[in-house]
Amino acid sequence: MTHNLLGPQPTLLPAHPAAQAGLDAGNDPATVAAEYPFFSAAWAALAENAFESGETIAAYAYARTGYHRGLDALRRNGWKGFGEVPWAHEPNQGFLRAVAVLAKAAGKIGETEEYDRCRQLLLDSDPAAVEATGLA
Repeated sequence: MTHNLLGPQPTLLPAHPAAQAGLDAGNDPATVAAEYPFFSAAWAALAENAFESGETIAAYAYARTGYHRGLDALRRNGWKGFGEVPWAHEPNQGFLRAVAVLAKAAGKIGETEEYDRCRQLLLDSDPAAVEATGLA
């Protein structure tokens, strides 16, 4: 991704090694989310699992939680509602994955405006996120 010299610097969320270690160890994402409720990657994993199991409404709810937790984290780290959120920076991926599942679930329940808004947010954040999450 080429940085826009006229825009804000890319937002890079901080790592949360203990929370990530819980997911990496194969712990239930619900357990990780309960222990680290700010950790978007746990909510994204819950959303992805629910969506893959056909539980669209649960996926939507988990994804929305991950999305809002991620927005909080982005704002705390200087994001002003626009600008790059690079997929290549692993701590950003939980938020971006949550946005992707929110888009997919919204599309499945007929919320086309939300689907479009979430897909555009991913495109604006980093087109690689659209590709990586299957929204291309």
